[in-house]
Amino acid sequence: MPFVRVDDLVVHYELTGPADAPVVAFGNSLGTSYSLWDDNVGALVDRFRLLRYDMRGHGLTSVTPGERRASVDTLTSDLVGLLDVLGIGRVRYVGLSIGGMVGQRFAATLPQRVEALALCATGNQLGTAELWNTRIAAAEKDGVASLVDGVLARWFTDTTRRERPDLVAGFGTMVARTPNEGYIGGCITVRDADLRADDRRITTPTLIISGSDDLAASPAAGEAMHAAIPGARMTLIDGAAHILNAERPDQFNALLAAFLTDPARPLA
Repeated sequence: MPFVRVDDLVVHYELTGPADAPVVAFGNSLGTSYSLWDDNVGALVDRFRLLRYDMRGHGLTSVTPGERRASVDTLTSDLVGLLDVLGIGRVRYVGLSIGGMVGQRFAATLPQRVEALALCATGNQLGTAELWNTRIAAAEKDGVASLVDGVLARWFTDTTRRERPDLVAGFGTMVARTPNEGYIGGCITVRDADLRADDRRITTPTLIISGSDDLAASPAAGEAMHAAIPGARMTLIDGAAHILNAERPDQFNALLAAFLTDPARPLA
């Protein structure tokens, strides 16, 4: 179980795949750990070196209380610090939700380190201040576990909740076990994030993947990034909500593998 110190954090990570292959780094969503990607790594691990890690205050990575926790810059700095400690210069980056927000800042500010960018179920702005303030207040008062039912209703379609209850329950456990400090810090980060100017600066080959039924990061949020990022491509997965990589893994894996293998190739 690898851990490494990155500035003020002890980061939990996993690095698998051929040592000489291109590195793909994954950024998880708010309220999840790097287990978010369990259904996806098998489709990639033979061709790529895969780096998964728990973001600040999530999974088994530590959290530093206080205002430093609460910005896209902080989370991007954590990612860059991890890459530096591991001696990784360039990556193909895949981020979902808040992880996709980190990817936008990363590619905009350090384009020389990003070979390809996959932005999944995310946006350059997500939600309203009122939504995030309400969620922060609930977490402060009653803990993250009190939010699970509402979160799952936005993360998965009715069909998935009915037909795959164990999957949904597992993600509910993941959310409930997220430390309050980490979850609240993530809410503050998303609430305050505005990456519209970042998107106009991105020169990295970019693929946007949205879920047709996503209530947390709607297809309109994907379209806004698509319009702003020069040369970006966008695709929609039908019948998927926010955790589209676990809800429709076969479709997601095919799209992601094709893009990461040849980021410049047009979508089929």
